[in-house]
Amino acid sequence: MKVVLFCGGLGTRIRDFSDAVPKPMIPVGYRPIIWNVMKYYAHFGHKEFILCLGYKADSIKNYFLHYDECLSNDFVYSDGGKKLVLSNSDIQDWKITFVDTGLNSNIGQRLKAVEKLIGDDEMFLANYTDGLSDFQLPALVDEFVRTDKVAAFLAVKPGYSFHVVEMDDAGQVRGLRDLMRSDIWINAGYFVFRREVFNYMQPGEELVNEPFQRLADMNALMAHKYRGFWACMDTFKEKQRLDDMVARGETPWEVWKRQPEMRAPNSSLVIGAATQGLRPISVEGEHSPTEGARANVAA
Repeated sequence: MKVVLFCGGLGTRIRDFSDAVPKPMIPVGYRPIIWNVMKYYAHFGHKEFILCLGYKADSIKNYFLHYDECLSNDFVYSDGGKKLVLSNSDIQDWKITFVDTGLNSNIGQRLKAVEKLIGDDEMFLANYTDGLSDFQLPALVDEFVRTDKVAAFLAVKPGYSFHVVEMDDAGQVRGLRDLMRSDIWINAGYFVFRREVFNYMQPGEELVNEPFQRLADMNALMAHKYRGFWACMDTFKEKQRLDDMVARGETPWEVWKRQPEMRAPNSSLVIGAATQGLRPISVEGEHSPTEGARANVAA
């Protein structure tokens, strides 16, 4: 499938880390988070990417224009540096299309801007480019293919240490529940779409608001529940948590280091990191414990 990455947002909640680079270029380990997301999809056979650029687009372009595979691969150095032989390669079989989709565009606008690049593909994938997971992507794709749904997304349990309050209009508290033990699930930002999704989008609409509600009303939207690892990088605290995991050698999202690479049929994938694309979708009821989840949660 093709891969479209929404990586043009302002990333205002993580500006404390750096104003110099856009959020997709903030490193997790020795590579930016966008690379980790792309490597994840490439592992499952999806290697044609469409980057929906916006804020500091030049930073993302320059990264790939001057990409150094020696940073993430073993190599042999000889002849005083005149000869470098890589043991393996990261991206030589990737195809990446860079598209300026506007500085202040929301996720829906960015997706609409690359509609023509999806071509005749019946299905494509999408992601926010700021969340990492060890989820086995084929499970979502295969489940989606067997349905007549127009859109699907990965749903995870929130990882915040909040308590959900149950109360009446007069403020009488009926009970409190730990958020992670509640029935609330949040949109993790791993999407599968049929191209018909564009028929449900109007100019200026945020993807997960009006279009998703239309699909839900028509019973054309599904979620795949997952209790395994998922973590986003919305804030400096979440960035530190990922860095700590890397320092301890705990990197469950690096599925490419533990499994043989998979092949997938041609299709399309969309990935995004714009912070305007919030995750307001919640569902009730599951697949494997998640940490560091984010969402707009109402109960």
